[in-house]
Amino acid sequence: MTDSITVQDASVHPAPNLADRVRRAAHDRADRAALHWRDQTLSWSDLDAAVDAAARGLSTVAPHTDPGGTPPRVAIALPNTIDFVVTWLGALRAGLVAVPVNPGFTAPELRHVLSDSGASVLVATDRVRSLVADLTAELPALVAVHGTPPTADSPGPARPRRGGTDLAVLLYTSGTEGRPRGAMLSHRALLANLQQVDGIEPPVVGPADTVLLALPLFHAYGLNSGLGAVIDNGATGVLLDEPGPTAGLDDIARHRVTVLVGVPSMFLTWADAPTARAATASVRVAVCGAAPLEPPVAARFTEATGHQVHIGYGLTETAPVLTSTLVGGVAKAGSIGRPLPGVGLRLVGADGTDLWRDGVAVPDDDPDELDISEMTPGTDPGQIVVRGPNLFDGYWPDGRGGPGADGWWGTGDIAYADEDGDLFLVDRLGELILVNGFNVYPHEVELVLAGHPRVAESAVLGVPHPRTGETVRAYVVPKPGRPVTSDDLLAHCARNLARFKCPTAVEIVDALPHSAIGKVRKTDLRSAAPAGRPAPADTRTEVPDGH
Repeated sequence: MTDSITVQDASVHPAPNLADRVRRAAHDRADRAALHWRDQTLSWSDLDAAVDAAARGLSTVAPHTDPGGTPPRVAIALPNTIDFVVTWLGALRAGLVAVPVNPGFTAPELRHVLSDSGASVLVATDRVRSLVADLTAELPALVAVHGTPPTADSPGPARPRRGGTDLAVLLYTSGTEGRPRGAMLSHRALLANLQQVDGIEPPVVGPADTVLLALPLFHAYGLNSGLGAVIDNGATGVLLDEPGPTAGLDDIARHRVTVLVGVPSMFLTWADAPTARAATASVRVAVCGAAPLEPPVAARFTEATGHQVHIGYGLTETAPVLTSTLVGGVAKAGSIGRPLPGVGLRLVGADGTDLWRDGVAVPDDDPDELDISEMTPGTDPGQIVVRGPNLFDGYWPDGRGGPGADGWWGTGDIAYADEDGDLFLVDRLGELILVNGFNVYPHEVELVLAGHPRVAESAVLGVPHPRTGETVRAYVVPKPGRPVTSDDLLAHCARNLARFKCPTAVEIVDALPHSAIGKVRKTDLRSAAPAGRPAPADTRTEVPDGH
């Protein structure tokens, strides 16, 4: 085909974006299954043709852009369906910018993302379209709304091919620490992270693999680490939009899935399922990310299935993977592994000095200085600072908050490295609690609470205190049918933590607010926390559900 929004023969021309990789896969393995969804199967040639039609349709309905301007944005508010995949790839092939949106958003959340991104086209579920219909006056840039990807038989307006450093997607952060911002990821960043993962030996995903695509495709983890890996390798993806109570075990068994890409809640469900071993018999690799996986859960999954769980760490802004236990080959309990090939990573102390860089601890200039680390032998905790072609270009629309002139970007996450060079997350930089000037890492307190036999989940944060500056406050969800009191938990912490680290208040709650991929939304908890002093320890608080 020769129109301006398709890619020529991938055996001759390079593939500068993911949509071009589809053309390459269609050329190399036309009849192989690209996607399974419910009772439908699309071959690579079928998918390539559908992407072509969607690219022409989107190019027709999207406004034209002045030369040098930012291409129109296409918002996609769909679950994990073939329509999502075709719309996403069609937008890339048409030279447009995709804006994946959580289809479960409320009207105010939709308003923020659609208004902030300036999306001119929306492809969405019936529910989302009905909400947007009431917001039309507040979204003047939105000119076209569709329930499925628009298609066209003839080319739309001529648009330049896009790839490399051109903007590919705006991925809105989960908002765990504030209002979501659009991370600007280029085509190069998406492909670079896939190549970095491909550098792991043995390969994580290959052409013969079948990959579970149960993670939300509106999130970087599901979009690039899952779907992107399928496209990059010409593998097969199994789309799950309704995983059900067993997190898709039936589909895993039915399609003989070889690569599991999941989050902690999924591994917990699989670990407790009686059919887990038989259903996962074909699995070759199991990877967990997005939120910390407690070592006991990983051990239960391994016992139930016979498969080791490898842990990955990354952020939306890094497209998204930075480290993995697959790099070293050993899933050390509690570790996030080592940096991917091609990712530069440093641990930087509060004074700006390097504590660890590229796998090597940096010698202390002052050997007589007191080491206050209580975590483990190895480095003191420091902020993870990274560099690589997979990094974003800052936040929409002006690029603020992106990598510095030297290419390095601070993640805001704190970690330490052990004597083997394996990394361990401690906490978010902004979540550090200062009690009388002493550092308290919430995750350390949460690990202690998780050790209580009646605790299902907990979240710890700092609240203002008139005498100590801040004090530690905990929110705890008991295990079903196993009630626990605040006094029990305070006593448990006193036995396992230094006094300044112990919570001064514990609230027993029915649930914690979570993002779509399972992270606790501490912003919601902070908004409910009292200002100036902790509430009585036995007070119950209704915590709103998060997205």
